[in-house]
Amino acid sequence: MSQMPRQAALPKCPSCAEPVEPGDLFCGACGYDLSVVPAPPQDHPTLPMTGTATPGNGTERPAPWPADPAPAPETDPPGPGAGGTPPHGHEPEDGQSAGSGVRFDRPAEPDEYPLQAPDPRLAAPAAAPAVAARLCVACRTGRVDDDGYCENCGHAQPRERDHLERETGPVAAVSDRGLRHHRNEDAFAVGHTTLPDGTPAALAIVCDGVSSATRPDAASLAASRAAGDTLLAALPRGTHPQAAMHEAIVAAAHAVNALADEPATAREHAPHQNAPACTIVGAVVTSGLLVVGWVGDSRVYWVPTDRTAPSARLTEDDSWAAQMVAAGLMSEAEAYADERAHAITGWLGADAYELEPHTACFQPDRPGAVVVCTDGLWNYAETAEEMSEVVPPDAAARPLHGARVLVGHALDGGGHDNVTVAVLPFPAPSQGAGSA
Repeated sequence: MSQMPRQAALPKCPSCAEPVEPGDLFCGACGYDLSVVPAPPQDHPTLPMTGTATPGNGTERPAPWPADPAPAPETDPPGPGAGGTPPHGHEPEDGQSAGSGVRFDRPAEPDEYPLQAPDPRLAAPAAAPAVAARLCVACRTGRVDDDGYCENCGHAQPRERDHLERETGPVAAVSDRGLRHHRNEDAFAVGHTTLPDGTPAALAIVCDGVSSATRPDAASLAASRAAGDTLLAALPRGTHPQAAMHEAIVAAAHAVNALADEPATAREHAPHQNAPACTIVGAVVTSGLLVVGWVGDSRVYWVPTDRTAPSARLTEDDSWAAQMVAAGLMSEAEAYADERAHAITGWLGADAYELEPHTACFQPDRPGAVVVCTDGLWNYAETAEEMSEVVPPDAAARPLHGARVLVGHALDGGGHDNVTVAVLPFPAPSQGAGSA
């Protein structure tokens, strides 16, 4: 059984200074409890790591000592405190008369200390999440918060439009945010259908949002959807592909114009001031025709399967550089080297000066691939010859692979802009009836 520590003999009573004999438990003159330990020094010694507290009085009992400890050496106790106040001491054992107890200004110490702080999450079982948590694409362990960032490493997660791929029938497209932009402002639409005579037709629309405008990503998405839907509706009715392309560009312009009157735009700018804007380019291929249409500086290239035959660029940019070359004021090399080269002179948007859809119709005499792209690609393969060198030889047979290779070429070149590429084979191969 544990025992309280033995006390040193007191030569006189701390209360009345009357002499006492060794072994006396109480002063014979005043009855003072001589078992009380003298007051501790004022340097506040470290408290014991284990011990129990007596409920209700705020005092603590020292930790038990081993049985039969050696007697402590006798020391002279300090004299009474100022004003005759007796020194403080530990509380006596149960059954003894309580003297002046020691007050520690800290809560009682537990009998045992845990090795680590308890985990508050273990106090009650956590409720099951309503939906499965998204894991970070970078660290693969952290959860993604509602704002699209990893709670573990802080990595921003890809947005839905950061990288898109689609293949439908004989046509495919790939769009990528690139390496420098914070979002993808390009959009595309691809599809295939049949003409009234049963011959197949494939189409691709590519739009590039004007970054200096309000909501360029919304503009490109609205334009591509409107143009694609218009073509898929007009071609099966027997509308000539070139006329259908013109209708598609007009429909895309109306869709972008409508964005200027939406509350989301009105909150940032006056409806027609710096309105949402984008460029547009498209192609339709049938068994014998290749039709292109555009407004802006996105392009269409023709790359024959037989690379001994010449490639060609089928569109003319609505840009400052193109105007300088057309006016004979600068050579093409000089114009496109100028910092103003990519300033566009035509676009879709409520603040455009005038809508002038460009369309053209071609009848290639051999099979090949049609490349529809934004300047995010052609900045790294500007001429028809350069484009021919980077288009895979089997692009017409494997359009999705071809589009991926071309997007990769732009990213390898620096990826300074969003890049979108659609690849269509010419002539359009036979497909089942219907549209996609």
